[in-house]
Amino acid sequence: MHASNEPLDGLLTGVPDLARLPGRDLVEVARYLIPLEANLVQGCLVASGIPAVLADAHLVQTDMLLAPALGGVRILVPEDHLQHALAVLAAFARGEFELGEDADVSGA
Repeated sequence: MHASNEPLDGLLTGVPDLARLPGRDLVEVARYLIPLEANLVQGCLVASGIPAVLADAHLVQTDMLLAPALGGVRILVPEDHLQHALAVLAAFARGEFELGEDADVSGA
């Protein structure tokens, strides 16, 4: 049994078949300088059935003045979801995820 704090990559060294675990084939689909915007878009992707994750969100949030130098917050999706993710991003850009003024957001 390996220690729980040992990095997964260390466990996979020398075992190429195990390196192809799900989620290790992530590709970048978007970048945002403002972490809140990245979270919003990630939520739209996840709501559309795409397992999207954020990269560098906490790093950017620690010092927003460094966000451009750090490259912003990246949104990553598995490669096999790439085309669907690009379609969702296009729909987001067209405003298809906007809520109307009369939207009930109370959760009831």
